[in-house]
Amino acid sequence: MDDHPCRDAAALAAFLAERRPALLAFVETRLGPMLRAKLDPQDVAQEVAVKALREFARLDPPPRDPFAWLCHLAEQCVIDGHRHFAAGKRAAARELPGNVPAGDASQDLIALLAGSMTTPTQAVVRSERQRRLDEAVGRLPAEHREALRLRYVEGLATKEVAGRLGKTDVATRVLLTRLVQRLQELLGAGE
Repeated sequence: MDDHPCRDAAALAAFLAERRPALLAFVETRLGPMLRAKLDPQDVAQEVAVKALREFARLDPPPRDPFAWLCHLAEQCVIDGHRHFAAGKRAAARELPGNVPAGDASQDLIALLAGSMTTPTQAVVRSERQRRLDEAVGRLPAEHREALRLRYVEGLATKEVAGRLGKTDVATRVLLTRLVQRLQELLGAGE
């Protein structure tokens, strides 16, 4: 345990400070467009840090992969945030309709519900896949990364993506299809 990056609360705090940019990036990928409008990723990362410091003393042994554990805590915080705002939507007078099409909101809900049923082992596997995907996306040209970000992170329709990229809708659809195929090739079979 002496070589573990998080031997005690002080080491965990240092680890949190060191890995904050990566944790923040992870949180930003987990917030859907509707939730991002209501939750600041910085606030979620801060909540994760507080939760990690609070729960660390109860862990025996400490997590083998501290960053995967932090990502798991981040997913829990995002799910909690979604549940909080979803509960407010039940009272129609309290919530204005979002600017995201209903299909995107339901996909966010499905992803968050699936995340809430994730075991720690599944979270680690998903974290490794996410790392590999981030590397693969990083190999793409900037315009291609932007197209993927607009479509799959911001949830924009292909017509909106096309408008922002200065391309036709058809060209954008072809580009996105090819990019997804290219990422599948880069990640290898089974991903």
